[in-house]
Amino acid sequence: MNTIKSIFLATRPKTLPAGIVAVWAGCVIVWKYQAAFPNLVQFDLSLAIYTVLSAICIQIACNLFNDSLDADKKADTAKRQGPRRITASGDMSSRAVKLAGCAFLAAAAALSIPLIQAQGWPIIAIGIPSMLCAYCYTGGPYPLAYKGLGELFVLLFFGLVAVAGTLYVQVGFENNALYHMMYGAAFILGVQCGLLSCLLIEINNIRDRKEDATTGKRTLAVRLGDKRARGLALAFLIAPYITLKQTHFFLPNVGWNYYWPFAILVGGYLLFKLTRTPADKRMNVLLGMASLHLILFLLSITMGCQ
Repeated sequence: MNTIKSIFLATRPKTLPAGIVAVWAGCVIVWKYQAAFPNLVQFDLSLAIYTVLSAICIQIACNLFNDSLDADKKADTAKRQGPRRITASGDMSSRAVKLAGCAFLAAAAALSIPLIQAQGWPIIAIGIPSMLCAYCYTGGPYPLAYKGLGELFVLLFFGLVAVAGTLYVQVGFENNALYHMMYGAAFILGVQCGLLSCLLIEINNIRDRKEDATTGKRTLAVRLGDKRARGLALAFLIAPYITLKQTHFFLPNVGWNYYWPFAILVGGYLLFKLTRTPADKRMNVLLGMASLHLILFLLSITMGCQ
């Protein structure tokens, strides 16, 4: 297998919507408030592009470090049910995969320069912990994924931090009622995007639970067991719908439209399959479905009332 194809597979394309959607959600807030208050709020497309590219680079770096470090820790075995890992399979060396991860972090840092120029030191305060956690998710003295904290990491960095950070890049912050409402929307959308991204992690961990239990990887699915981990995955899927009333309160022009039936149908089918699909490679299809549902959910919010 050639190097480019190997690295592409190691980026885990099915998971990348988690980072893209969080930035998209932050932009949605700006779009909605710009439509309601055109003289007070302005959307900057160039900053949005730099933000999403930087976020994708950090996520890819996290996935590459995960691939390399899991192989170093012997956490990827012959029993693996998930997609092929390029380090454990011998397609690339652990050092080469780590260097690729560092290259993507360097790219993320370079792409953040226009964001720093626009909003100053708070972007550095957001960016440095995000890049450190890309490595610490699997590496370092306290690897989050091995301690059952992977879902918390995703909720914070692929939800709250990414959505609120994107909003800050676009509009900064002022202590007034308008900005309080906008950041209230960022909190709600951050939780919703974060929970639906946690669903991706939980499906992955349910699938790998038996293997992880034998290699010392104490994910939340390992700690909870199969039945309760599936219950948690269902909660991640349902909770964003329960909080839609709060979304409507903080975000202008959010309501029923013709996209919601598609999101609900995919979500309902995913709900059904989560309770019945065995914890093996057949769950890989659910990862793609969960990514699709995440996109449809935010698309429905984006399109507003019809």
